[in-house]
Amino acid sequence: MIGPCDYIIITPEGSSDMKLRLVAIGNSRGLRLPKAILEQCRLENEVELEIEAGRLIIKPARRSTRKGWDEAFKKMGSAGEDRLLIDDRLDLDSADWEW
Repeated sequence: MIGPCDYIIITPEGSSDMKLRLVAIGNSRGLRLPKAILEQCRLENEVELEIEAGRLIIKPARRSTRKGWDEAFKKMGSAGEDRLLIDDRLDLDSADWEW
């Protein structure tokens, strides 16, 4: 038996037949997305929102390309691998310099 909070959701790609009620969240409003939708769309802690042709598009957030850089820089520093590759005193406006 399916209880009031259990969902059976089958959403063929491109289907838009589901209706959700907006819920008050302070002065804003939000959506409660069923677990099956979260799993199917691979939505986790953050999402990206786009507005396109009057439609709201919710997509999984792209992972930051700089994720983990902080830790990597700390390791480089402690290993002494954080030396400058280009001397800061280099005059890049010099006529002798070529890009």
